[in-house]
Amino acid sequence: MTEAASSIEEIVKRFGADSGTIHMLGADGLLHLKAATAGIPEAVLRVVETIPVGKGMAGLCVERQTPVTACNIQTDTSGDVRAGARQTGLEGAIVVPIFDGERPVGALGIANRRERTFTDEEQRELIAVGRALVRKA
Repeated sequence: MTEAASSIEEIVKRFGADSGTIHMLGADGLLHLKAATAGIPEAVLRVVETIPVGKGMAGLCVERQTPVTACNIQTDTSGDVRAGARQTGLEGAIVVPIFDGERPVGALGIANRRERTFTDEEQRELIAVGRALVRKA
């Protein structure tokens, strides 16, 4: 198991979530999937293998440099959730930027199979966890 794969499993467990992903910015300017927990449908993984900055929850959080959340991605009407995300069957989700200093270099996402609103404290903790991922790499 890669360090990223081990890390995402630990993060999901720590936050009481059901799934998670780690994407990192590549030299091509796209977010590349580095790790995902089991249970995410293969069709979804193919779609999120690379994500343009500004698209979907992960791309938006990197572009905005702030967390993007959805209490229920199945019913979200904000425009932040793409149709493909609904294929996961997940509901409560958050994606936070992974920062190296002040520069976003990736996205860390976790989600639950039930509705969930992530607190401000959880959002701050997830951003801190993302910063720690960069230091480990």
